[in-house]
Amino acid sequence: MDSAAETDDMRFRVSPLTSGGRSAVLLTSDGIPIEAEHLAAAKGSRDLAIVVAHGFTGALERPAVRRAAAVLHGSGGVLTFSFRGHGRSGGHSTVGDREVLDLDAAVGWARRLGYARVAAVGFSMGASVVLRHAGAGPDAGLSRVDAVVSVSSPARWYYRGTAPMRRLHWVVTRPAGRLVSRVGLGTRIHSAEWDPVPRSPVESVPHIAPTPLLIVHGDRDTYFPLDHPHSLAAAAGEGGAELWIEPGFGHAENAADAALLGRIGDWLTARVGAR
Repeated sequence: MDSAAETDDMRFRVSPLTSGGRSAVLLTSDGIPIEAEHLAAAKGSRDLAIVVAHGFTGALERPAVRRAAAVLHGSGGVLTFSFRGHGRSGGHSTVGDREVLDLDAAVGWARRLGYARVAAVGFSMGASVVLRHAGAGPDAGLSRVDAVVSVSSPARWYYRGTAPMRRLHWVVTRPAGRLVSRVGLGTRIHSAEWDPVPRSPVESVPHIAPTPLLIVHGDRDTYFPLDHPHSLAAAAGEGGAELWIEPGFGHAENAADAALLGRIGDWLTARVGAR
């Protein structure tokens, strides 16, 4: 076996699922095993793959992530995965920092599966990750995406302006909070602080163009008020992003209904689907 093929084999292991999809354990560039699943596009098409990045305390087996994958499957192949520290993936959550490497492993798998175009759809923490991944630039050595959808993303780090975010900071920064997260929420959180502090979503957005970018946010989001999506859209510059402020929508994948998810799938198809 040549060295390139051997490297590819070492990066993921694939086994069949009874559902007709495929499951894999992907190895990130920093050595973390990430559980992932693939729902093949209808009739075996390899035109568009949609990689779904869940929110904090989510995982690929959570009902909201399954629902999002099922709806988006109407627009192409879908890859779901669990971020480090979540579900059956290894490692500990860094709450949006090293998770860029987890997303990159999933995007790379989609490319190896033969998809011509790959889009990333992220929710909350996952939304910040897809923005940072797409805005990292070619020098970062990350896989390219053809479109980005950010749903319920923060614009900046360390936001504590709402009660849910104050609770989340307690969970992340305190030993007792991390214990509650591990035992009660099934999420293992790294105890170390960020060093260095990663580029924030609002700092990343200006570097995404010309990749199509959709920013989705609810007017009833209890985590991040509307200045967050407006800041992201402004940072993208004129024509750099499309902004949807959704009436009645709450936060992330748990609040996203089939109608909204279907519209996101339609947007992806129109921007980067079959041509």
